[in-house]
Amino acid sequence: MTETVRAIIYDLHSHTQASDGVLSARDLVLRACERGVKVLAITDHDTTAAIEDAQTAIREENLDLTLVTGVEISTLWENHEIHIVGLGFDPHHPAMVELLQQQYQRREHRAAMIAERLAKAGIADALNGARQEAGAGQITRAHFARYLIQQGKAETMAQVFKNYLARGKTGYVPAQWCALPTAVEAIHQAGGVAVVAHPARYQLSTKWLKRLLAYFAEVGGDAMEVAQCQQAPNERQQLAKYALDYGLSASLGSDFHQPCAWIELGRKLWLPKDVVPIWEKFPALAAPTRG
Repeated sequence: MTETVRAIIYDLHSHTQASDGVLSARDLVLRACERGVKVLAITDHDTTAAIEDAQTAIREENLDLTLVTGVEISTLWENHEIHIVGLGFDPHHPAMVELLQQQYQRREHRAAMIAERLAKAGIADALNGARQEAGAGQITRAHFARYLIQQGKAETMAQVFKNYLARGKTGYVPAQWCALPTAVEAIHQAGGVAVVAHPARYQLSTKWLKRLLAYFAEVGGDAMEVAQCQQAPNERQQLAKYALDYGLSASLGSDFHQPCAWIELGRKLWLPKDVVPIWEKFPALAAPTRG
């Protein structure tokens, strides 16, 4: 499989301060334009709070950028946390609003339990610290990690997760997210497209990854992410093959959270030629034709 030649850069996975990104919605869309992105989806974790601000910024700055409504929903499948991206949906649809409110409550409950466990380990005020890191955004484990770095408990995010927040560690609390089909159904009810996010990151064996993709297709899933900025050798080609095998369209996205050397908006985002790009199967996601 070789690269699909195209001039338009799509980035259908990115984050803002509304979840665990570091840029505001305005700064994100400005950066996307600077990087040559023409179609951008903001896919914050279990919230659509940044979308309106992003739309306002695009309009006020007269940016040559098409914004796709998006969200990244945390789900559970066979005791694995799997993220499902929703694209092109109505963020005000009752089914989506209700699901995201439920997810918010699950996040709040988990955050309180994480803080309680950290307190027992002698790390005080972690919940308030994480909230300060989150600001007005949805609280995530990344905000706890940033607080712990601030407290001198580690130097990097990776160290925090390894020593405090990973399975079996002091601050680990099992997630209680919605079931995978529940997310797919809500996305579809709101008129959107359901996508498996970063399928190679779940540390699943080949057998289990195939089971996940087969199940996702069986419950009505539409697409899977095939291309990211940074991937292992041959990963993109292998994921493209899986997309074809399971009848899923191919999506792509940087999963941008903050400026860094290796993960950047629009960077290295191309699809192998044999797959069906998500915007071809679902034209509502395509860049508008300009006269």
